[in-house]
Amino acid sequence: MTEIHDAALFLAHACALEEDAANRFADLSEAMKTYGNQEVAAFFGQMAKFSRMHLAEARERSGFRKIPDLKPEDFQWPDGDSPEAASMEGSHYLMTVEYALELALESEKRGQAFYAEVAKTTTDSEVRMMAEEFAAEEAEHVAQLEVWAKRYPALQAR
Repeated sequence: MTEIHDAALFLAHACALEEDAANRFADLSEAMKTYGNQEVAAFFGQMAKFSRMHLAEARERSGFRKIPDLKPEDFQWPDGDSPEAASMEGSHYLMTVEYALELALESEKRGQAFYAEVAKTTTDSEVRMMAEEFAAEEAEHVAQLEVWAKRYPALQAR
């Protein structure tokens, strides 16, 4: 269970998570360009931009706080890895749009669940407020990805 009761520690996690998301979306955008799907590449590029905006927001919220420089083992990720650090092992010449969307959707759901869990378990009202806001932003990303997924019937069968 993730329990974060300090705003600086929460923001360290948020910065890492949003950076991972931005990198993953940028990688997926490049992969879709390589595989000839400019429309999905542009969508992933826009999602990378949103994640970079969320990263900037998390950094800005740190304000006067000293954000801890955490080692990988110091993060309190639910499964040991950042929820948004999606494996790109499927990024090869056979990557499909469906696989890319599924990868992104599952990562965003994990990110949203992480923030929701922090909001639920923290004893700090400021952390709760920020975690709820970040969970809502992730829920918007999930919704956008679900709209795109509906365009691909292979994803609906899963």
